[in-house]
Amino acid sequence: MKHFDITRTHLADTAADSIVNRAAEEAALESHLLALEEQYATLKRIGADRQQLAELQLQQARALVGLGRGADAWPLGRAAFDVLMEAEAFESAADCCDVLFRAEQDQSLSALGQGIWLAVTYPMDVELAIELLSHVVEETPDEADGAAVAATTALFLADVRAAGAQRENLTFFATQILADVARRHSGVESQEAFDLWRDRLELREPEKFLVRLRNVVDVLVQDEWWFDRDALQHKLPVN
Repeated sequence: MKHFDITRTHLADTAADSIVNRAAEEAALESHLLALEEQYATLKRIGADRQQLAELQLQQARALVGLGRGADAWPLGRAAFDVLMEAEAFESAADCCDVLFRAEQDQSLSALGQGIWLAVTYPMDVELAIELLSHVVEETPDEADGAAVAATTALFLADVRAAGAQRENLTFFATQILADVARRHSGVESQEAFDLWRDRLELREPEKFLVRLRNVVDVLVQDEWWFDRDALQHKLPVN
């Protein structure tokens, strides 16, 4: 008779699997970071333009954040931001702000506010804009209106900037975020209550909720603006 050795069996160790997966992810990021650093050094040596170098700094900063090295990521992302703004590469500059927020440094909330300003002001990748706005939802207390304003703006941008399947997917995603905010904010559970809640907070008219978003951004940034908003607004096509 074959004896069953219980000491050789065990349940799947999900914690151990998680550690192994995280170690593999970190190793891949470390390898990617090394390749980026080598590429940056090569391009700098041959005299590549500043914008190209800044894009590589942004990628390095993103990898460092992924490794939990926010303090190391900050100076790279911050330097890249200035160059990208000078080059009017506003989408990449907003992407920088997302990375700088994730770096969790003293000015990370300021970076988030400035990234949102850029993402709403300029017609860039709507997924990036929604990602930035979702950070406000995550950071805002349940009882505050800021999350509702940010989620409503995300839904608005998905509606007006996306098309086809992307529009359908993003509007569904943004609607779910807004519904979760309504539940947290006021215990909203039904469609009727949701509609009344939106009316009460004036979340149906862009000319109202976008002004309120500006106030949210001002709270995030305080007096730490890294660029001249007025100068940029005067250069917009509508002016």
